Amino acid sequence: MGSVLTQLRGDGVFVRVLRSSAWTALGYGTSQVMRLASNLILTRLLFPEAFGLMALVTVFTVGLTMFSDVGTQPSIMQHKRGDDPAFLNTAFTVQVIRGVLLWLAACAIAVPVARFYGQPELQWLLPVAGISLLIHGFEPTRIDTAMRHLRVGRLTALDLAAQAIGIAAMVGLAWLLQSVWALVVGWIISALARLALMTLYLPGPKNRLQWDPSAARDLLHFGVWLFFSTICGFLVAQGDKAILGKYLTLEQLGLYNIGFFLASFPLLLGQQVTGRILIPLYRERPPSVSRANFIAIRRMRFALTAGILGMVGIMAFAGQAIVGLLYDPRYALAGAILVLIAVVQIPTVIGMTYDQSALAAGDSQNFFWLTAARAILQVTGLVVGAEGMGLVGALIGQGLASLAVYPVLIWLARRHGAWDPLHDLTFAMLGLGLAVAALLGDPTTLAGLLMVQGGGS
Repeated sequence: MGSVLTQLRGDGVFVRVLRSSAWTALGYGTSQVMRLASNLILTRLLFPEAFGLMALVTVFTVGLTMFSDVGTQPSIMQHKRGDDPAFLNTAFTVQVIRGVLLWLAACAIAVPVARFYGQPELQWLLPVAGISLLIHGFEPTRIDTAMRHLRVGRLTALDLAAQAIGIAAMVGLAWLLQSVWALVVGWIISALARLALMTLYLPGPKNRLQWDPSAARDLLHFGVWLFFSTICGFLVAQGDKAILGKYLTLEQLGLYNIGFFLASFPLLLGQQVTGRILIPLYRERPPSVSRANFIAIRRMRFALTAGILGMVGIMAFAGQAIVGLLYDPRYALAGAILVLIAVVQIPTVIGMTYDQSALAAGDSQNFFWLTAARAILQVTGLVVGAEGMGLVGALIGQGLASLAVYPVLIWLARRHGAWDPLHDLTFAMLGLGLAVAALLGDPTTLAGLLMVQGGGS
């Protein structure tokens, strides 16, 4: 036991991967527990319509963020100058400029968005929520440096502290205001807390405004394709809410948001882990270089996929019971939605460890083609499904889109020696069995989905 602990205190790449994975999983798990606790409190202080309205605010603030992402974080994580102060200060300057432009954009789109959705309150909510985007622009690049070197313990602790401050503010304001404004102002307080904590307590050199032409050129060369990728990534990550916001009532959108919040926990955890560890791992141990590297990454991939798929299975089989236990009867239909969302996420879970191999190699162009294919297929699936079968059809369309993008994902993975057919076949068989059992094993799930499709409440 002592020798194992000694090895875990080492500084080898796979030891740092294990430590970072553990910290990321612990941090994300704690974060989601905190979010769930706050969600349970807030759903008793506010009505479903507030969560539907906040879902629309989130769609556009996240959309602005993704539509303007030039990839400073992955650039720092993979670039040979990722520890050079001039490179880091240039990246910081780009972030500050971007934060200012994002807030101005949030102000500019507020009135058109409010008119499009027929929700006048959005014309005030969006500019205020956009202040959080301005604040994030001033975050230090020490955050990216910590992830570059797989040293995320303190970063995780500070993230959780900022989240706790934001949640406390939301709950207190919801009790006082009984309004969606509590969520928006709490969001800003969380952003301010994160900026202060990262600036004061994360080790590393301080940033200043600086413009190094060669650093800027490298950042923008790598980031131009990531810019297009994140535009498509918005459609992948937030397109469901943007599209469903036009097809559903605010109450139905609020129910969907609750179901998605619970069902997406395993997949988002997997994305947190892969996003933080795989670029450094692929950079230092490319699977195409040696069989030993490939086998080591295979072991990591099997363990990660098995863990995430196991959690998806829990959500799929226990979704209705979880919602029934945690929420009051107004949110009952979120249980059936949760089950279906968990099932349609299975193909995404199986392929989630591949795309970071392209970013680690600096191949942002082909990463864009994958993200574009995902966006086109997912939006098509959502719209066609929603037109034909409402919310249920939209979710089924998402699942079919994930299957359709698989050949493009494998094309990208093979370019960088990352594809593992044994892994995919193993978990495809397990996932298919899980999906059939979850949907057909409990007749109340199908009954709930029929009620959702028919607009029952």
